[in-house]
Amino acid sequence: MPHEQISITTADGACPAHVFSPEGGGPGVILFMDGLGIRPALVDMARRLSEAGYVVLLPDLFYRFGAYGPLVPREIFKGDVRVALAPMMATTGNAKAAADTEAFLAYLDDRPDMRGRKLGAVGFCMGGGMAIAAAGSYPDRFAAVISFHGGNLASDAADSPHLYAPRLKAALYIAAAENDHGYPPEMAERFERALDAADVHYRAETYPAAHGWMKTDFPVHDEAQAERGWREMLAMFDRTLR
Repeated sequence: MPHEQISITTADGACPAHVFSPEGGGPGVILFMDGLGIRPALVDMARRLSEAGYVVLLPDLFYRFGAYGPLVPREIFKGDVRVALAPMMATTGNAKAAADTEAFLAYLDDRPDMRGRKLGAVGFCMGGGMAIAAAGSYPDRFAAVISFHGGNLASDAADSPHLYAPRLKAALYIAAAENDHGYPPEMAERFERALDAADVHYRAETYPAAHGWMKTDFPVHDEAQAERGWREMLAMFDRTLR
């Protein structure tokens, strides 16, 4: 499985990224990271997705912050997570990730191994909202968007993901966690109302798992529910991108 470490020039600087490509190439997928940044577990997820037949771009959305980590979730979660991650998370957000996507798309378009113009996007935790914002900003480029345990999907922020709903053309899969303070039932209702009003094709499910269950290096990792998530993700990308 070819693996490259590259740098993509955005409007705000040089964004390091990992790229995986299957033999013979395939459709493109952008993987939007969670708040603990680029680390071995996330790189392994990009590799696994590529092994299923996709050219996967994993950008480091903390590039504006500078060098860090790699962060170890089990250590970070022993303290105040918000305090530990706040300086890095302050350098990015939904609107910035959407703006960065222009450069990501240009990079992928130049790759001879990327098949087709339509892409997929998948995001985890904070990356869930970023994936939605990217697809709403470039509606003609994304066929499918997936959010796993995404938080703040319908807030009062100017770049809240639900505000991108009127521009979404991609099919959307929302996989929420149980008892997730970052995505409580009233927020889910607000988000889905926005999707319904915009006539977005979507499916929303709540997994019997904790926030972060997809990540193998999180203390709350749930292998059975993570495998369910992988099946849903690959099935959706296969339906929409092949």
